[in-house]
Amino acid sequence: MKVAIVSGSSEGPTKLNSFDNALIDAKIGDVNLIKVSSMLEKGTEINILPKLKAGAMVNCVLATITSKKKGDLISSSLAIAIGDNLGCVVENSAINKNPEDIKKEAEEMVKYMMEKRNEKINELVIEEINHVVEDIATVVVALIYLNDDIIAKE
Repeated sequence: MKVAIVSGSSEGPTKLNSFDNALIDAKIGDVNLIKVSSMLEKGTEINILPKLKAGAMVNCVLATITSKKKGDLISSSLAIAIGDNLGCVVENSAINKNPEDIKKEAEEMVKYMMEKRNEKINELVIEEINHVVEDIATVVVALIYLNDDIIAKE
């Protein structure tokens, strides 16, 4: 299994537009995202996001949050743990919370998930994004499940 981790943030005139703009910033704005639960196969490889086919149906684990209050600090984080037999992904988001706390909570949750499965962590990756709201803003962090059907041919 191959995956990519992306993040983006943006403002917009509406909540929907700020979310769409954040997806564009993360380079996943032209695909259909299908939210899935948080499991990875044995041997999962983390890759750089290739160009995706416009309109493709793309599985993902998505962390996102939106606020329309000027000055709010919005934050989203993903923690990815990969072991010998499987991997787990945890998403965490908050408004006006210390970003380090959000990352730490995500890390603790993914470690717990792996521990409950008696799985040793070989690789731990944490991705985060933060944004101070000016008008209406959204942040997104996503783990994208890659396959040949969704990758654009150059």
